[in-house]
Amino acid sequence: MIKLLIALDQLERGDDPLLGPMLRSSDDGAASELWRRNGRGAIVTRMARRIGLTETAPPPVERPGFWGYSALSAADVVKVYRYLLEDVPAGTREKVLGELRRATRCGTDHFDQYFGIPRALRRPWAVKQGWSGFGDAPGRPCLDGAVPVLGPALGIGRPVLHTTGVVGDKIVVVLTLQPAGTSFANAYRQLTALTREVFRAAGE
Repeated sequence: MIKLLIALDQLERGDDPLLGPMLRSSDDGAASELWRRNGRGAIVTRMARRIGLTETAPPPVERPGFWGYSALSAADVVKVYRYLLEDVPAGTREKVLGELRRATRCGTDHFDQYFGIPRALRRPWAVKQGWSGFGDAPGRPCLDGAVPVLGPALGIGRPVLHTTGVVGDKIVVVLTLQPAGTSFANAYRQLTALTREVFRAAGE
C-alpha cells in the first residue's frame, strides 16, 4: 500500500517509467529506487500530511531503506483512495488508476496477485495488492519453474496479505494478518472469501 504513496509523491515531480511496473506488477526494485531517490521516509511524512493520514508512519529509524516497514491502517488506505479519486489532478488520477486497472496476474516476484478483489469481484476494478512473509512457492501459473524472489519479512512473525482498490464506484480495503505458518495458497483462498463477504455486506 505504501507504493501508492510513493507513486503519488513521484507524480508531483512528474511521471517516471518505474511507476508502471511498480503499480501494475508490484515491482519492489522500482519501489526501492523511487524510495531512495525521493527521500525515503520523508515520502510517507509528506504524503501523510497532505492527505491527512493519522495512522500512517514511516519505517523505524533503524530500517530507513525498508519502505515495507511503514505503518498504514485500513482507514488511512481508504483516505488515500479518496484523495486519489477526489483531490489529485486528473492526469495523476488517470495515471495511477490506469496502471491499477492493468494489474498483472503475476507480480515481478512470481507471486499470483489476483487474490481478493480480482478473484472475488467483477470488473471494472483497479487494484493494489500487498503480501509479505510467505516462504512457500506460490506455484503455477506464476512460478513457471522459477524461484520466487522473497522480500524481507516484516519482522512481526506472521504473514500478511492485503487487497485494496476501486471496484465500480466503491473503495474496497481488506487487510489481513495471517496466523503464523499459513501458506500463501490458504491465505489466498481465505482473503478472497472474506473480500466477497465484505463487499456483499456493503450492499452489493
